[in-house]
Amino acid sequence: MKLIYSAAAAVAAIPLGAAALQSCSKANAEETEAKRYNIVYIMTDDHTAQMMSCYDKRYAHTPNLDRIAEDGVRFTNSFVANSLSGPSRACMVTGKHSHKNGFTDNESGKPFDGSQPTFPKYLQQAGYETALFGKWHLISDPTGFDTWRVVPGQGDYYNPTFINQDGSTEIVPGYLTNLITDMSLDWLDNRKDKEKPFCLLIHHKAQHRNWMADTCNLALYEDQSWPLPDNFFDTYEGRPAAAAAEMRIDDPMAMDIVYDLKMLTDTVNTRLTPTYKAFVGRMDSAQRAKWDAFYNPIIEEYYKSNLKGEELAQWRFNRYIRDYLKTLKSLDDNVGRVLDYLKEHDLLDNTLVVYTSDQGFYMGEHGWFDKRFMYEESFNTPLVMRLPKGLKARGDIQQMVQNIDYAPTFLEIAGVEIPEDIQGESLMPLLRGENPADWRDQLYYHYHEYPAEHSVKRHYGVRSDRYSLMHFYNDIDHWELYDLQNDPQQMHNIYGKPGTEQVTAEMRQRLKKAMEQYDDPIRNQFPID
Repeated sequence: MKLIYSAAAAVAAIPLGAAALQSCSKANAEETEAKRYNIVYIMTDDHTAQMMSCYDKRYAHTPNLDRIAEDGVRFTNSFVANSLSGPSRACMVTGKHSHKNGFTDNESGKPFDGSQPTFPKYLQQAGYETALFGKWHLISDPTGFDTWRVVPGQGDYYNPTFINQDGSTEIVPGYLTNLITDMSLDWLDNRKDKEKPFCLLIHHKAQHRNWMADTCNLALYEDQSWPLPDNFFDTYEGRPAAAAAEMRIDDPMAMDIVYDLKMLTDTVNTRLTPTYKAFVGRMDSAQRAKWDAFYNPIIEEYYKSNLKGEELAQWRFNRYIRDYLKTLKSLDDNVGRVLDYLKEHDLLDNTLVVYTSDQGFYMGEHGWFDKRFMYEESFNTPLVMRLPKGLKARGDIQQMVQNIDYAPTFLEIAGVEIPEDIQGESLMPLLRGENPADWRDQLYYHYHEYPAEHSVKRHYGVRSDRYSLMHFYNDIDHWELYDLQNDPQQMHNIYGKPGTEQVTAEMRQRLKKAMEQYDDPIRNQFPID
């Protein structure tokens, strides 16, 4: 089996599977081969659509992220397969659900099997130069990249340690979001063979907890405040798995007053205080002086005020939102740097620019921060693309897409045959402006990590355009069903309620079909008649 790419590249044989690429006509394939599009894939961590102004204007202003959507497409129904950082990344690079790629959770310590096929490996063999900078978070070393530099684990916002491709480590002075962008642009400037097409993965730690802003942005948004979400004080009636989760913003055991909210004193010692001290201990003297000059007055005022009840909840919520926005400001600025570079070097017309996050995140909905659940705020993720010449789609794309779709999309845009074992669908028909009649009408989800941080129960489920069905299992056996049209906040579990028998049966059959389609062994443990 031969790779499908331009005659200028050497033809290489790799085990791609028996079926030829079906979604692309001969004319489209020839056009793609001639283009040899570059790919710039920018992924952040825990950046949610509520905090991106082309999706939601309540909180954030993200002009550079919005530029991508304005010059291309915005996906309005974009989702992940497993709302957790490492597993989500494994789904993205393999195009397969977690149970297929083998990286189901962050807690087991089992490394990602880097010997398995991934889209960067296929692109390499198709003549692409590939690079990765930033967060990898898959325990094993990256494979499939000509060049890479990654942070260990989650990485550090200040003066971070990087793992180099030769196995050495070094502390690099500066702020992580800036540094990842610096390395990426430096690689573009100094590529070995600029005649080759390239695929560059820019993977940021931002917006991951604990939202430590660059010193130049510390004072931003301090004059702004926001009301609590309508369902902030959710009681989780009829939702025992939600009630068991430890993710509440107003719970000091969940959102730590020192680690998350930065209210460090000599007398307050929380579970995560040592970790926070290690984080700020990475700062140089100038950085630490600016940090303390900003936070010390806020710390003094907070402990003096002795807030209680809803007033305290409001204070905690607003500190969280401000820190998140400050961290986001650096991210948006650096995305702007990448877009400006591509424009200045005449690369935009021949480059697909993708921006997304590894999952969504809660910004106070249900009283929460973090992710993990199949509920919409964490299941959903932003996805915008700036399209090169030759791809005609513009504006909103409403079809349901998932992060397992990225790998086949990148392969098709590079003219590479899509292996049969990839479970995602290429988005190329949508990017060409087509409206396929046979596009998927449901999505499958499976979260595996329990017991673990935040105590979110294991669950799997299926989502249609209107309904969401999920089954929580392991130390619980509980079903939930939501009508997303009439209950978009997912406050009312209608599973088993009188009058829902037909939709319940239909959604259970959808779930059965999805488990079979994606060959999830969980179907043997919980068979559906």
